[in-house]
Amino acid sequence: MSLFRSNRIALLGAPVEIGASQLGTLMGPDAMRTAGLRPLLEELGFVVEDHGNLAPPKPVSEDAPPANAKHYRDIQAYVQALSARAYELAASGALPIFIGGDHSLSMGSVNGVARHWHAQGRELFVLWLDAHADYNTPQTTITGNMHGMSAAFLCGEPGLDGLLGNEPRASITPDHLDLFGIRSIDKLEKELVKQREVSLIDMRQIDEFGVGVLIRRVVDRVRARNGVLHVSLDVDFLDPITAPGVGTMVQGGATYREAHLIMELLHDSGLLCSLDVVELNPFLDERGRTARVMVELVGSLFGQQITDRPTPTNAIILAE
Repeated sequence: MSLFRSNRIALLGAPVEIGASQLGTLMGPDAMRTAGLRPLLEELGFVVEDHGNLAPPKPVSEDAPPANAKHYRDIQAYVQALSARAYELAASGALPIFIGGDHSLSMGSVNGVARHWHAQGRELFVLWLDAHADYNTPQTTITGNMHGMSAAFLCGEPGLDGLLGNEPRASITPDHLDLFGIRSIDKLEKELVKQREVSLIDMRQIDEFGVGVLIRRVVDRVRARNGVLHVSLDVDFLDPITAPGVGTMVQGGATYREAHLIMELLHDSGLLCSLDVVELNPFLDERGRTARVMVELVGSLFGQQITDRPTPTNAIILAE
């Protein structure tokens, strides 16, 4: 039985690649489809509506591009269009899955979803599963790559104030963001994260306490506020041994089983309202290996399991 509010899932591809330094993520949405994303979700009992890929919008804004924000104008057009579509999909009652594409797409997807849930009087929390904090601004960035500014933008940090144009901005507060699995962060970015008191779980904490304990803390905090949860899953959250098809490879990431346990616990929570899967770069992959891994993780997030067990997991413990 599904724990989600709807048995409908809306897939939307966002093949943006210019937010990153390595081209190739525009092929990510179709690679996920080829790896069997839709059939898997349908096997799990969901009605899947595939809305195809968002066409590259034509830049129309006239605000002055900020310094140190590469390809700002084109990404701005994508973010505005994606925010509007994300709001529509969330308001339709379906659970949206946004398939990337680099992580700059989350500036649009999360904004649109947040706008919907804020209108319902619900708090949106964001779990950022990533090797990188993505909490740079044009003032702190070293590279100018906008996929490294997504989380900061979503928390209302200044520097990209005209990005959404006339599209309403629905920021979350820094205490509604959980950066999880971090193992690469810039100096000024680290200072900003600390100043804002953003929750940051690095790989040492995962090594010490395990993902089960740490994810349950996130779930408990969201549930205590009667919130809903958006998960933004970056391929580089995983160790490159497991998922080599990514342009921002950092050694020492989550293992295959750690990632699946996270997905399983999030499924058990029943809090998921939307999902990003980002930074899949088939050009760098090995025979579709990473695409298949990501599809398998989405399967676990939506209830795929080996045995039928009580939910939540602690029901097993109580029964023994």
